[in-house]
Amino acid sequence: MWGFLIAIISGALMSTQGVLNTGVTKQTSIWVSASFVQFSALLVCLIAWLVTGRQGSFGTLVKVEPKYLLVGGMLGAFITFTVIKSVDTLGPAMANMFIITAQMIVAYLIEIFGLCGAEKVQFEWRKLVGVLFIIAGIAIFQWGRKNCA
Repeated sequence: MWGFLIAIISGALMSTQGVLNTGVTKQTSIWVSASFVQFSALLVCLIAWLVTGRQGSFGTLVKVEPKYLLVGGMLGAFITFTVIKSVDTLGPAMANMFIITAQMIVAYLIEIFGLCGAEKVQFEWRKLVGVLFIIAGIAIFQWGRKNCA
């Protein structure tokens, strides 16, 4: 139950962050906004690390294997950029529908093929049908919309 609640909070925070970051971008620039987002996130993470007992050390990062796992942090800059651009272009609801659908499809492919250290799972037709229902939901949401992207 706790995992579901955290996932719901995460989705709500991501949707809100995308709108806020888009607003900052309109008054600055995409890379100024993205830099501020990443810098402020760094500060919050450092403060949280200090306050919660300094579990782990930054020196252990050099021991992380395989090294490609460290690219995850850099992806954050591109995630911020793409969320801002999609919210600006499509609007918050439409952008998030496509973002979430892409997340589900890619996450499922990662699980099916056991990529990036994820535990490999068997393909299930019902999960594919679930994704197709999500895509149908996007089509229904867009139905009658004049400015489809």
